[in-house]
Amino acid sequence: QVQLVESGGGLVQPGGSLRLSCAASVFTMDYYTVGWFRQAPGKEREGVSCISANDDYTYYTDSVKGRFTISRDNAKSTMYLQMNSLKPEDTAVYYCAASSRLFCSWLTSEYDYWGQGTQVTVSS
Repeated sequence: QVQLVESGGGLVQPGGSLRLSCAASVFTMDYYTVGWFRQAPGKEREGVSCISANDDYTYYTDSVKGRFTISRDNAKSTMYLQMNSLKPEDTAVYYCAASSRLFCSWLTSEYDYWGQGTQVTVSS
């Protein structure tokens, strides 16, 4: 059974950093488009960042550009989200996801596998 397991969330002060990890079991990540989403209380789940399977191109939602960096280590079947200069509005449950499609999408329906989520809280 395919599993995505996230780690690395926690409580951090504004301006601080966190690195989220997402380890995949069963499948090799090379052939999947992988992404990070987040969901704040009372809000819909939104796309944060993505790496396409087709060309490894990276995408970021406007609010995190220049602060977050997505990467993946195919040999370890693990993806990462380095989050710097964190703001209170980044507070949310963060989810990793994998899609068999070649290109990135912000549509949650286009992702086949999801992690369980990890809480990120940015507060002083």
